[in-house]
Amino acid sequence: MSTNTNPGFDPAEIAALKKQCEAEKRSFVYILDEDLPSGNEREMVHIQFVGQYEKQEVIYDAIVCTLQLHYSSLLYEAAEREIIQQYPLYVPLENRDENYEPNEELDEEVEMLILEVIEDLEENEEIKVAEYIEIDPEFEYGVSIEAALYVPALDDEMLSQFVQDFNGNTLSLDPSLYTFNSDDEDEDEDE
Repeated sequence: MSTNTNPGFDPAEIAALKKQCEAEKRSFVYILDEDLPSGNEREMVHIQFVGQYEKQEVIYDAIVCTLQLHYSSLLYEAAEREIIQQYPLYVPLENRDENYEPNEELDEEVEMLILEVIEDLEENEEIKVAEYIEIDPEFEYGVSIEAALYVPALDDEMLSQFVQDFNGNTLSLDPSLYTFNSDDEDEDEDE
């Protein structure tokens, strides 16, 4: 997408975001996002902040989550993929639309099997995750960032540090691979 048509590169939009950040006394603003699951604001947030991209001021539109939430998502997706092969009639929640006809018996059976597969995947430590950041300049509003960070929770202080490190080009991601245990919420580092 050309920076000429991307409103996230527009000086007026950037000035408005800077003013909003100043009013909120933070280096970023929270964005209400209906696409994010509710109730986990300390594990996943949508924020915007001003920074530099290729020597040009821009609005960064970022989805940031904890590494543990990223791990849990990958774990569930892997288990769901495995079970769907055995139950091709099962329709995952994200694929259900207004034409979906509920099959509570099948849904219940599949959900129980998914939980069993998750336990096996966890026990065998088949899913391992590391901190990451993905930057997408071909976004419809500014530049998109998706990141998973090894922090216990996302709060103002941690997010301010993330923005400061990102904008200062001092963000250092931990390359270690981690697994988590959903039973006791303890994490183990893979050596």
